[in-house]
Amino acid sequence: MNKRSLMEFLALRKSMVGLLTMVILVGMGEKMAERFLPIYLVALGGGALSVGLLNGLDNLLSALYSFPGGYLSDRLGTKRALLVFNVLAMAGFLVVILIPSWKAVILGSVLFLSWTAISLPATMGLVARVLPSNKRTMGVSMHSLVRRIPMALGPLVGGAFIGLFGEVWGVRLAFVAALLMAGVALVAQQRLIEDDPPKKGGTSGAEKNPLRLYALMGPDLKNLLVADILVRFCEQIPYAFVVLWAMKEISSPVSAFQFGLLTTVEMIVAMLVYIPVAAMADRMGKKPFVALTFVFFTLFPAMLYFSRSFGALAAAFVVRGLKEFGEPTRKALIMDLAPEERKAGMFGLYYLLRDTVVSVAAFGGAFLWMISPGLNFFVASACGLAGTVWFILKGRDLPRASDS
Repeated sequence: MNKRSLMEFLALRKSMVGLLTMVILVGMGEKMAERFLPIYLVALGGGALSVGLLNGLDNLLSALYSFPGGYLSDRLGTKRALLVFNVLAMAGFLVVILIPSWKAVILGSVLFLSWTAISLPATMGLVARVLPSNKRTMGVSMHSLVRRIPMALGPLVGGAFIGLFGEVWGVRLAFVAALLMAGVALVAQQRLIEDDPPKKGGTSGAEKNPLRLYALMGPDLKNLLVADILVRFCEQIPYAFVVLWAMKEISSPVSAFQFGLLTTVEMIVAMLVYIPVAAMADRMGKKPFVALTFVFFTLFPAMLYFSRSFGALAAAFVVRGLKEFGEPTRKALIMDLAPEERKAGMFGLYYLLRDTVVSVAAFGGAFLWMISPGLNFFVASACGLAGTVWFILKGRDLPRASDS
C-alpha cells in the first residue's frame, strides 16, 4: 500500500489532518490537569459533594453546550466556531491558575469543561462534510484514536507534576501547560483547517429551534438515544470517584503516577481496536459493535469493586479501554441519520438530550458513594445492563451505504 492509498484508507484528508493536530495539542494540555481535578478539589478543602458537583457539571454543561455548539458550527462554519470554543477553554484555565480555591475550580470548569462538548458537533460536522459516508466511521475512529494519545500521555505527565510539586501546585502548573498548548492549538487550527464552503443559497442551514430538529429525529436514532442514556448512567455514576477509589480507598492504594499508568493502559487498548473495528463497521452491520461496546461499559464498575491492587486495577482498565470498541461506530451512525444540512445541529441535539438526563446520574453518584462505594459501582452496572438489553432488543442497523 503506497502513501496515497494509506492516507485514503485512514481518511486523512487535509482538513482532517488539521483537525487531528488540534485534538492532540488541546487534548494533551487538558488531560494533564483535568484528570486529577477530584484530588485537587479535595486538597483545596472541597469534599465528596464538590467532586460530585464537578462531575455533574461536566455532564450538565456537556448537555447544555452541545446544542449551541452544533448551532454555532452550522451558523459560523467549523473554523470560526473552533476559534470561539478554544478561547472559552483558555479563559477557564486562567481562572484555575490565578485563584487557588475549589469554588474557583468549579467556576473555571464552566468554561474549560465546555471545550469537548461544544466543539464535538463541529468536529463531527467537519468529518461528515469532508468524507463520503462509507469513510465516516474511519474518520470518526481516527479522531477517537488520536484523541486517546493525549488521554494516555497527559495523565502520566500530570501525575509526575503532582509527584514533584504536590497536589495543589502540581495541578496548577499542569493548567499552565494546558493554557500554553491551547494557545498553540488555536494558531494551528486556523492555519491548517480549510475554510468552509459557501452555503447553498447564501443561508447558514442552521436551526436554532431544538423542537424543530427533534421532529427530524427518526425512531432508530431515538432508540439508540435511550440505550445510550442508560449506558452513560453506568459510566457517570462512578466516573469521578474512580481516582478516589484507586488512590484513597482500596487496601493497596496506587500513586498518582500509577493511576496515570492505568489511564495509559486504558487508552492503548482503545487505540488498538479503533482502526480494525472501523474497517469492519464501514463494511458490515453496526449493531454488533455498538452492543459489545455497551457490554464493556457494564462490566467495568463491577470489576472495579473487586480490584484492590494495581494489578487488578490494570485488568479492570483493560476492560475500560475496550468500552471504546464501537464508540466511533455509534457517532458515525448519528451523523449518517442526521439531515444533510444540519448534521452538527442534530449531533448537538442528541448530546443535549442525552447529557441533560445523564447529569442526574453524575450528581446522584456522590450520594451513592457516601453510602457505600460498592452501592455506587453496582447501581452503575445495573444501569449498563438495562441499556445493553434495550439496544439488543430495540436497536437497528443503519442500511448499508453505497460506495459511490
